[in-house]
Amino acid sequence: MEVATTAVWTDCLEIIKENVDEQSFNTWFKPIVPVRNDGDVLTIQVPSQFFYEWLEENYVPVLKKAVRTVLGENGRLEYSVVVDSGNQMSPPVTVNYPNGNGIKKNTPTNGTSHHSEYSPFAYKALDPRTVNSRLNPNYLFDNFVEGDCNRLARSAGVAVAKKPGTTSFNPLMLYGGVGVGKTHLVQAIGNEIKKNMPDKVVLYVDQNDFTNQFLNALQNLKMQEFQNFYLQVDLLILDDVQFLAGREKTQEIFFNIFNQLHQSGKQIIMTSDCPPRDLKGFQERLLSRFKWGLTADLQEPDFETKLAIINNKMQSDGIEIPTEVAEYLAYSVDTNLRDMEGVLNSLLFHATLLKRNIDLDLAKEVLKNIIKEIQSDVSVDYIQKTVADYFKVEMEQMKGKVKKREIVIPRQTAMYFCKRYTQLTLALIGENFGGRDHSTVIHALESVEDMMKVDPNFKNSVDELTKKFKSRMSA
Repeated sequence: MEVATTAVWTDCLEIIKENVDEQSFNTWFKPIVPVRNDGDVLTIQVPSQFFYEWLEENYVPVLKKAVRTVLGENGRLEYSVVVDSGNQMSPPVTVNYPNGNGIKKNTPTNGTSHHSEYSPFAYKALDPRTVNSRLNPNYLFDNFVEGDCNRLARSAGVAVAKKPGTTSFNPLMLYGGVGVGKTHLVQAIGNEIKKNMPDKVVLYVDQNDFTNQFLNALQNLKMQEFQNFYLQVDLLILDDVQFLAGREKTQEIFFNIFNQLHQSGKQIIMTSDCPPRDLKGFQERLLSRFKWGLTADLQEPDFETKLAIINNKMQSDGIEIPTEVAEYLAYSVDTNLRDMEGVLNSLLFHATLLKRNIDLDLAKEVLKNIIKEIQSDVSVDYIQKTVADYFKVEMEQMKGKVKKREIVIPRQTAMYFCKRYTQLTLALIGENFGGRDHSTVIHALESVEDMMKVDPNFKNSVDELTKKFKSRMSA
């Protein structure tokens, strides 16, 4: 029986090959697997729902000609569509569809059958005015602070917002650590498109919601409705795509949706905590598609960008913040922007509750409650000694007046760590380095930031010293 089925499909392929070009044949017909031949009905297995719909939309006349030539005038096809590719422990899950609209569908996925009128392209059109885009209206380009850390990503985002789906930035993949502004930026793109192109359907969804929607549709036999909904979206934003790792079923359906949206000129935007090349637990064909457009990173903001973010936030709340307070926060909060926003909100709350002006003393009090207190053994002396030992210079030289580069760099580096790991003001840090003033310390901090950007070896040195201090703190 199996040999006969294979022979029937081989004869069909010979006819199909005469009626389509080689690329189409290799893409859409070679992957098909013949399953069984029962009289006039040939069942073929196709690898996905999208694959099935593409055949139905584009190749019905070719398939009909081949099947009727081989099986006779009453010959017809039935599709076995893989909706879950399975793994070593469980076989693939398939759904059987007869071809042609208006024919009943049989779905024997759980030992029971479900009958309904089936039309693969019958769905309720989405109304852009009523679709919940799940966007935060406060995430805009206007309040997204640009810096060296995010300039490429923001520029790409602006280009996509102006011409979604028509630039080479499709898909647009933004990656970076926690709290660097990925979600703000992708939602700003969505809000800009909604404002300027109200006829576009925009949807923001994180991977967890997407996965849950898919599994619910699979369980309730509503895969067609699920897929039809997503295929009508003009801009799809999928946040935290890295969490799809290992989710074979969800990756399969996302692969199908991705393909059809991309081929239809729709825009796809994704965020991740790492670039596509570092994503683990993903199908290779999906990763290759992630690389089709532009991949841009968002890095931790530098000192100037942090200052701009702090001032932007406070101004939006109608608050004037002293320069020394902004500088203190910019250097003291060295985790991420989300933490910085929490510190600023707490600072505003304390100032209001205690009826106090925002000054350096209040900023220090607030920071003590939020950021883990630096242990007393990470003192200025300890920092100076550790840095001096690392760079193999004398501590007294760092505190002295020597201006040789081999002394200046360790001195500036030690100042940098004093700002990060002590509660000293810039003026007090300067006092501990031979009575230097506030502006000299600021210059040192900026020099260290700049050197880290252009000198990988120096950045490695700073990273190694950072590990030493953090290890001391947690000991």
